[in-house]
Amino acid sequence: MRGTALAAVGMAGVLALAGCAKDTGKNDNASGSGGDSAGNCITAPKPPAAPAAATSSTADSGKVDGSKLKVGLAFDVGGRGDASFNDAAAAGTDQAKAELGVPSVQESTASASESEAAKQQRLEQMAAQGLNPIIAVGFAYAPSVTAVAPKHPNTRFAIVDDDSIKQPNVTPLVFAEEQGSFLAGVAAAYKSKSCHIGFVGGVKTPLIQKFEAGYLQGAKAVSDKIEIEDDYLTPAGDFTGFQDPAKGNVKAAAEIAKGADVIYHAAGASGKGVFDAAKANDALAIGVDSDQYNQKTVAADKDIIITSMIKRVDIAVFQFLRSVAKNDLSSLPKRFDLKVDGVGYATSGGKVDDIKDVLDGYKAQIVSGAVQVSDKPAK
Repeated sequence: MRGTALAAVGMAGVLALAGCAKDTGKNDNASGSGGDSAGNCITAPKPPAAPAAATSSTADSGKVDGSKLKVGLAFDVGGRGDASFNDAAAAGTDQAKAELGVPSVQESTASASESEAAKQQRLEQMAAQGLNPIIAVGFAYAPSVTAVAPKHPNTRFAIVDDDSIKQPNVTPLVFAEEQGSFLAGVAAAYKSKSCHIGFVGGVKTPLIQKFEAGYLQGAKAVSDKIEIEDDYLTPAGDFTGFQDPAKGNVKAAAEIAKGADVIYHAAGASGKGVFDAAKANDALAIGVDSDQYNQKTVAADKDIIITSMIKRVDIAVFQFLRSVAKNDLSSLPKRFDLKVDGVGYATSGGKVDDIKDVLDGYKAQIVSGAVQVSDKPAK
């Protein structure tokens, strides 16, 4: 994230560019083309082209034997099949089974209204059964992991989206969601016909506000004309916002009625309703966490999904399990950001191919430090 040399090159390139970034070709929602209307919306020059070595990978070579691991996977609300956050975690354990020889993974899913005691019981039961390591998917598990981990010092725990637990047997798996969401905001502004876009968050928590913050900043970075609708399904503490497609549909439809024609959601399983609303109202949508263009549970809406902000929970989970199998956690990133491809954007369907140079240019600037992305929304 430092990259002084890259930052200097980036600033020089920006100064050398003049005028507004414009796409050419037909303005067609179905194809995802930027079109002339995007050019009328975009007021910032294109960023410099991304250097070939702008990113690195978390990949680690060498055969690792995970056959002795007995993995417990405690899902957040929605569980396997949510086409989003939980499915990404499941993909990581599936990869561990295929590549590391992990024999089995015991899964359990939280309900939207369950008590803290129920979460603790889930983790206690996994530990009592000899599962090791145990992965808690979501910040909602933080109090439970804090309570349970000290009772089982020989069990390795990981928690996704929380780094507040300071126990020696707990590994945080956290991400720079705001960085990937910045690129989603850039894509939305370029693809909007009306220069009017929307955001739908599931639950108004600091974590989801990171998605919101990056999206707003990215859109505003490329257009000073952009209008943005910005809504949440439920307040903090009410986690039903991650599992209410009907409410997601209503909220997205309301944003579209106000003029937004590209909607980005960070709402878990509620995103299905956002996609349905976009398709029904001739709008476009941006997915989250997984490459939702390829998710079977939202396949009926894939033609309106132009990209997804990919949060590589799968990579983080797989790398954690690999590190545990090696008995060496020192190589795990402290934060999975753009620099280690821990977040990014999807290209499935080819709907952002025409602006890939723009997205990669901004990605390189974020990696170098030339662009700093805030994790707090600036309205």
